[in-house]
Amino acid sequence: MRILELEKESLREGFWNDPEKASAILREKSRLTDAVEKWRGQKSSLEELQLLSEIASEEQDEQAWKEIQTELERIKVSLRAEELKRMLSSEQDPMNAILSIHAGAGGTEAQDWAEMLLRMYLRWAERKGFQTTIIDYLPGDEAGVKSVTWTLRGDYAYGYAKAEIGIHRLVRISPFDAGARRHTSFASVFVFPEVDDRIEIEIDEKDLRIDTYRSTGAGGQHVNKTDSAVRITHLPTGIVVQCQNERSQHKNKAMAMKYLRSRLYEMKLREQNDRLDEINKTKKGIAWGSQIRSYVLHPYKMVKDHRTNIETGNVSRVLDGDIDDFIEAYLLH
Repeated sequence: MRILELEKESLREGFWNDPEKASAILREKSRLTDAVEKWRGQKSSLEELQLLSEIASEEQDEQAWKEIQTELERIKVSLRAEELKRMLSSEQDPMNAILSIHAGAGGTEAQDWAEMLLRMYLRWAERKGFQTTIIDYLPGDEAGVKSVTWTLRGDYAYGYAKAEIGIHRLVRISPFDAGARRHTSFASVFVFPEVDDRIEIEIDEKDLRIDTYRSTGAGGQHVNKTDSAVRITHLPTGIVVQCQNERSQHKNKAMAMKYLRSRLYEMKLREQNDRLDEINKTKKGIAWGSQIRSYVLHPYKMVKDHRTNIETGNVSRVLDGDIDDFIEAYLLH
């Protein structure tokens, strides 16, 4: 049993010599233990409800029946959530994630849309109890953001977030248009599993070009006045990653290397799983015809996922981070 293997590993001498690896093992052990305890708890609750239903039936107790129905609904919702987690069965699904948003063509309008998406995902992460850290932020020329990258940490962070990979389309009356005309904007979302030391990704230092530069985002006097930001180019693949969140150039380099390892790992997974056609769809131009979801604010209000046809008219709720229905529908689909 996996839990017993992890328990044995945690008791090994020198377990804490590698704190990051040790923490990852303990997180996995906690996640599996929690899942087992939840199933046991649901089973116990159902057994108690069965007994209560027999008593309520004999005594014709309407109030007891109402309480039983309420508890059954709670169990149903909880079981659905656990069922969804069980469907996230790939090696990568329980991992933390690295997400990035890039504004499409359209200048300030598209950059404002990218920032709206960032706010939506940060609110969603808060609802889920995930931790977020922005590692790279390139502000827009007048408003919004040109691109932003952040980490998402929590149980099944990558498993859930991968449902958001693709192009997101916004239709609205632009607040930046003096003529109050309707505009269509696009932004792309990419998600990568954040690898840890248990996954070996070989990187040859000779294949890297490392540049330092001055941070362009908020971060205090030290961050903005020293060349602490780091950009790493992986020459064989052309992958470019950067980090400017930390005060120290050393810490930014370490975070950028972690991001690079995640990008290379994701590339390796695509090759192994023969998912090139699916990935190519997410790499279409950030424009018409390639969107996975549309957010319409004018002339009517609707959010529609084009992969599952799930839609809602409560756009404000969605933009405030309530996107679980879309994610679950995609994963079940």
